[in-house]
Amino acid sequence: MTGPEDMQAARNAAVAAAARLRLPLRSRSWRGQAGEFAGSGTGSSLDFQDHRAYAPGDDPRHINWQAYARTGSYTMKLFREEVRPVVDLVMDASESMFFDPAKAKRSLELFHFIRESCAASGASLSTHCIRGDAARMLDPAEVHSHRWLDAVRNQSASDPAAAPNVAKAPVRANSIRVFISDLLFPGDPEPMLRHLGQKHGSVILLCPWLESEARPDWSGNHEFIDPERNTRHAHRIEPATLRRYLDAYANHFALWKNAAQRHQAAFARVPAAEDLAGALFREAVPSGALESC
Repeated sequence: MTGPEDMQAARNAAVAAAARLRLPLRSRSWRGQAGEFAGSGTGSSLDFQDHRAYAPGDDPRHINWQAYARTGSYTMKLFREEVRPVVDLVMDASESMFFDPAKAKRSLELFHFIRESCAASGASLSTHCIRGDAARMLDPAEVHSHRWLDAVRNQSASDPAAAPNVAKAPVRANSIRVFISDLLFPGDPEPMLRHLGQKHGSVILLCPWLESEARPDWSGNHEFIDPERNTRHAHRIEPATLRRYLDAYANHFALWKNAAQRHQAAFARVPAAEDLAGALFREAVPSGALESC
C-alpha cells in the first residue's frame, strides 16, 4: 500500500479534502516572506491599518495627499503587511504507520493533505520524515515522484522501533508544526511537544488509527508481528490480558491528550475506517487542528 499508484490515490483524496478543509492559517499573525496573509508588521498591501507622520526616506507613494491638502502636513498611510505562512511538517515514517493497508492509506492521505493545504494557501512548507533516529528532509521532487517513502526506509536507524526523534527535524520560528504519527511508541510526550513548540510555534498532532488497534477481538493463541523489527511473537490472549491491553491503550492516548492540552497543541485522532474529509470534519475541526474553507 505504498507504491506509486497508492501514493497517487492518496494524493487525489487529499486534493479533494483540501478543497473543503485547510490548516488554521488565517487565525495567526505572521512575519516573513511576502504573500497573501495578514502579518504583524506594516507593508504595501491594500489593507489600510493607520496613519503616521512622514519621515525622510519614506515611500512618497504612500503619502496621504488628501490630508496634506487639508493640513499642509505630510502623513503616511500604513497598510497591513502581507506574508507567507510557515508550516513545518514532521512525518513519522515508522513501519507501524504503513503495515496495515487501511492505515497506510490514511497516513499517506494526511501527509498529502497537509502539503496540498499549504500549496493552496501559498505557505512556505518544510517536510521532514523521521524513522527512529534517522531523519530526512524531503525534496519536493521526491514527493512528486512518489518515491519519498522508499528513500526514507532505506536510511539506517539504530533502532527502528524507537520513538521518532523529532529533535532531528529543525523547526522555524513562529511556524505551525504538524506532526503526523500513530504515537504507538513508549515514552513521555513532553520532550517531543517541547521541541515542536519551541521558537513561538504552534503544534498540530494528527494521529491515524485503526479500530482493530483500539478495540481488538483477540482470544486464544495469536501470532503477533512487530512491524518495526519484522519479528513474530506467539502469545495466548486470555480475557485478563485483553483488558490490560485495552487499559494500557486508553491510558497511553489519555497521556498524549493531556500533554497536548498543557502545551496548547491541537490533537486529533483520525480513524482510517471512513473517508478522509468526513473523518477530518468530525475529529480535526472540533479540536482546532483544521478549519473549513
